[in-house]
Amino acid sequence: MRAIVQDRYGPPGEVLELKEIERPAPGPGEVLVRVRASSVNTPDWIAVTGVPYALRLQGRVRRAANVVRGSDVAGIVEAVGAGVDFGVGDRVFGSLWTSRFVTAGAFAEFTAVPAERLAPIPAGVGFEEAAASVMSGVTALCAMRDTVDVREGMKVLVNGASGGVGTFAVQLAAHFGAEVTGVCGTSNLDMVRGLGARHVIDYTRTDFTEGSERYDVILDNVLNHPPSRTARALAPDGVLIPNSIGNGGGLLAGLGRMARARFLGAAGRVDVRFSPSEASRENLTAVSELLASGAIRAVIDRSYPLEETAQAVAHMLGHHARGNIVISVPEGPQAP
Repeated sequence: MRAIVQDRYGPPGEVLELKEIERPAPGPGEVLVRVRASSVNTPDWIAVTGVPYALRLQGRVRRAANVVRGSDVAGIVEAVGAGVDFGVGDRVFGSLWTSRFVTAGAFAEFTAVPAERLAPIPAGVGFEEAAASVMSGVTALCAMRDTVDVREGMKVLVNGASGGVGTFAVQLAAHFGAEVTGVCGTSNLDMVRGLGARHVIDYTRTDFTEGSERYDVILDNVLNHPPSRTARALAPDGVLIPNSIGNGGGLLAGLGRMARARFLGAAGRVDVRFSPSEASRENLTAVSELLASGAIRAVIDRSYPLEETAQAVAHMLGHHARGNIVISVPEGPQAP
């Protein structure tokens, strides 16, 4: 089968290569998925570049030695292992990602996925939209539903509202009844407003941390301000959810601001909550139901063919994607 293989850390165009490799076999509790689409997320570019270096030292990014990257997957069940409740031919979507930032397997024609991390794709939802809704959709759902019980009457600000997680968060917060403010660039203001944001802020012209408006929840997908400054925009008892390692290179890259946010919370100065992103069957099913009902939709910036995965990861590294970046794997003859 064809797969995108990495043998060292570095720029995507230098370290990602399309190769023929052996097709995996599903073990007990696993499903072999014929991949039709995947998407590119923050853990993917971290695993490709090996930056921040600190994650390598912690062992949270697996050594780059002939590994297949990619975590989000949507496709068709090709075969199943023992104890699996899916059948051959089922349309499924899910994730290979774990909280250890180890991502491997989805940028390929076939991949083996634990059945507990898959859910059926609802009728009317395509493979690309399903793949784009895994990490971004689940992350936004966990933040808006679980980390904070967003509900009617609350004011929610989403910084980075035009990105993968941000586009879902705006829609979910609005769906739950909140008054949503989206922060994004000039070219994305209308798009974010169309997703349900009642107010939009152009970050190139206005710094929301210096305004007079106060918010019950701030989901910060960018961390382009020090957390203590972002916290100025919180209402009393407001909640700050940091959701980015930020930009930068070197040993820590943007991890420093995440650490400062954690310190603010530990010191009791701000209610800081870190939102888990668990691609469980339950959470994936919740996302699929929201997609099927039309309550949310995936915003796709661009779809790349499998052989252009390096360009897709490089696009993600630019930190200006409008929604989600998708890898498309057209259906072809069965790979050996």
